[in-house]
Order: sequence, then C-alpha cells, then structure tokens
Amino acid sequence: MQQAQTEETDVVVVGGGPAGSTLAALVALRGHRVVLLEKETFPRYQIGESLLPATVHGVCRLTGVADELAAAGFTRKRGGTFRWGTNPDPWTFSFSVSPRMAGPSSYAYQVERSKFDKILLDHARRLGVDVREGTAVGRVLDDGARVRGVGCTDADGTRREFLSRYVVDASGNRSQIHDSAGGDRKYSDFFRNLALFGYFTGGKRLPEPDSGNILSAAFGSGWFWYIPLSPELTSVGAVVRRDMAQKVQGDPEKALLALIDECPLIKEYLADAQRVTTGQYGQLRVRKDYSYQATAYWRPGMALIGDAACFVDPVFSSGVHLATYSALLAARSINSVLAGTVDEETAFREFEARYRREYSVFYEFLVSFYDMNATEGSYFWQAKKVTGSAAAEFESFIELVGGVASGESVLTSRRTAVADLRSRSAEFSAAVDQVAAGGDATMVPLFRSEVVRNAMREGGQVQSRAMLGEDSEEETPLFPGGLVSSPDGLLWQTPGGAGTRQR
Repeated sequence: MQQAQTEETDVVVVGGGPAGSTLAALVALRGHRVVLLEKETFPRYQIGESLLPATVHGVCRLTGVADELAAAGFTRKRGGTFRWGTNPDPWTFSFSVSPRMAGPSSYAYQVERSKFDKILLDHARRLGVDVREGTAVGRVLDDGARVRGVGCTDADGTRREFLSRYVVDASGNRSQIHDSAGGDRKYSDFFRNLALFGYFTGGKRLPEPDSGNILSAAFGSGWFWYIPLSPELTSVGAVVRRDMAQKVQGDPEKALLALIDECPLIKEYLADAQRVTTGQYGQLRVRKDYSYQATAYWRPGMALIGDAACFVDPVFSSGVHLATYSALLAARSINSVLAGTVDEETAFREFEARYRREYSVFYEFLVSFYDMNATEGSYFWQAKKVTGSAAAEFESFIELVGGVASGESVLTSRRTAVADLRSRSAEFSAAVDQVAAGGDATMVPLFRSEVVRNAMREGGQVQSRAMLGEDSEEETPLFPGGLVSSPDGLLWQTPGGAGTRQR
C-alpha cells in the first residue's frame, strides 16, 4: 500500500459548507494556515435555503463576504408568513420590528445553496485557505491525549495525512468522524420527522413587500415549507412525523401531490405551477430531519460545528444560522488559543456553552410553536407531551433547555421547569394571536415575548458587533465568569478587554 504523504498546517477543516468555509475564513483572517478538505466538487446541491439576518449581516460581514452576497441577486426575505395556530388565516412577522435588526439590515436571503455555498468557499480560498475539493477524510489521527490531524484520500487517489493543531468537523449530519470528539448523538424522541421535497416553477407569490418570505403552512399530517428562491423557482417540502412514514413511501410524485392536496393553502399557491424534472432540482428527495445533538462538542485538538454537532427541526430556518454561528464561536476559540491569549479549556468551554444554549433556545422555540395547535387530532399536539411527560425525552429536553450538559446551570425542580416552559409557550401563543388578529402593526407583543427575545438575542448581538465594531454596545458575558468577543469579533477576551493567558 502506498505510504501516505504528510503535510502540516495549523487547522484542518473537514467539510466546505457554510460552517466549514466560515470557520476557515475567520481563522485565515488571523494569519493562520488552514487546509479545508471537501469530498465533493462545488457547486453541488444542498437543502437548507432560507437564511436569518444574523448570518447575512453578522457572520458574513465578519468574514468579508457580505457585499458579494448582496451582489448575487438572491431573493430578499423580510420575515416569515405562517398558516399556523388557531387562526385560519396566514399571519406575517417582519424582522424590522426588532430594534436589533431595524433599518438596512432587516432582511435575510432565500438562496440556492449550490450558488451560496460556492460563494462562501471561494471567498475562503481568496483569504488564503488551502481548499482541496474531491478529498475524502477517512480517519482522525489521535494519540490518546488529543487529536493530531486526519488521514484522507484526494481526487487522484493519493493518500495523505495532515498534521495540525486543530481538526474541525464541519462535514454535516452524515459525518464519518464526529464520534472522534469523544461523544455520541442523542436524538429527540418527539422531533423525528421525514421531509419529502422538490422544486416548482410558476408558483404563486405572497403580496408585496412580503413576496420573498418563507411561507410555512400547518396541516393535519404536518407542515409545508414554501421558499421563493427566485421569481420563478420555489422550494416546496412537506414535513411529517415518522409514524406517518407511509405517506412518503412508494411513488414520491404521487406522495407529494397527495400531501399538497391535504393543505389547501399550498395547493392554491401551486395551482398554476409545474414541478422541475431536470437538472439539480429535478429529483424529489426524502430527508430524515431528526433533531439531535452530540454529547461532546469538543475535545483537545478537535471541535464539531454545524450539523456534525447538532440539528433541530427546520421550521425556523435555523440550519445555516447554527452552522455559521457555531463556526464563529469555534473560530474565536481556535484563534485565541493559537494567539496564546486564552487557555484551551476556557476558550472551548465558552464555545460549547454558547453553542448548546443557542441550540436549546431554538429547540424551546420549536416546542412553543408546535404547542400552539392544541387540537388533539393534529400533528403538533404530539409535541405537547414534551412539557408534561415523565419519559426520558422530557429529561433530555430539560437538560437541553437548562444547559445542564454544558455545566452552566442546573434545574433542580422539574415541576418549576415545566411551569416556566408552559408559561413562556402561553405568552408566545397569545402574542401570535395578537399578530394574526391585527396584522403588521401589532407585532410588538410577538417580539416582546420571552421565547422570541431569547431566540434573537445572540444573533442580534453578532449582527450589531459585525456592523458597528468598536462602536457597538459593550458586550456582557452570557454566563457567570464567561468570556466576551473582541472588538473585531475574531477572538475571546475577558470583560473589559483582557485575555486569559495560556496556562
């Protein structure tokens, strides 16, 4: 067997999607050597097409790619429109209602991921990242004390080993190396869903100024996403829970049409549309959108980001947000350790605590949202058990929401936790009812609800810091004794500006 050729670098990133390319860019900006290994050749197809403002105006501005995205012509997304809850009519929220996202940054994009991901990867390459496409990583080099690199095979079959200070797994939900971080995946028993989706041309659009919004519509068997990627192209997917798997089995064309027939609003929007049957969008696809998170996000020499670490049901378009946000957190940790200003344990404890908190916030948001539909025959009623069951899933949920796994806080009373969660869900539901009843002018209650404030807090702070830099408001630690970001957003520091020296 051919002996592997060995190279050395500071950081190896496995995976060239938004998580991997973002982290690679942020580490390269500090002058470190970064090799990014991607098994496919870009552009390539990917799902997860609806973005949040924190990615567009926060993380992407920190990497320097925001202006290129603005010039790419992606559909502007000013908020979301939902046929959800007890009100039979669709209701809309706008990002502009939030003080943190008001003004010129009160929008995100709907993107064709093949184009979006290539823009991010090419940008990382221009920043000096050594991008190797067509390269499959097969193993992690581990001396027992820490991860030391990876072994891979490149496009022409050459075996290589990359020795590095850090390995970052950004290779997604099908990662082959995530367990090298020392943990395993824990799946939610309630949010195990199947998605059947495809693409249509000629679909109806929402009235202006909301024509670029994602439309999410609940129906008896689940919910639909309807994402306007361009004036003509629409991404359409039905999400059903796993015990309805028979609805997406057999002929996928007939299955999708039958689900569309169950949802009058989506049926109306597709009345004059035709399904795309050629090219990258010509295939009907099924994905298991199981919500999960890893029990360990890092170990010495290695970190998991994006879907390699966790995934939550996509109703809030959180996929790319969690990917790029986790990349920012991990990049700060790596940059700080390589600069010798923060010790590894402190830096990566901050990374994991913040990442778990962000995941749990979206998980709780999801529970509150599903809890709005109280009809026992509906799909979403099943999620109510999360706030009342004594089964293992409940313990897992409380652990998520309370941050117990990260050691940041301990919820000592299950009864108190359940009461708090139900209270927040009721507050959120009441705010949504006001929005649905009164339209755009009444959205203030929605953004004052605790569930929404929590979901927006970190994204708004990242966006503010990226746009204002040293002129942004002084950051406070998320956790007692925790760290804050540096003015340029690329490092960790202690409150007041001092780093924590390497021990």
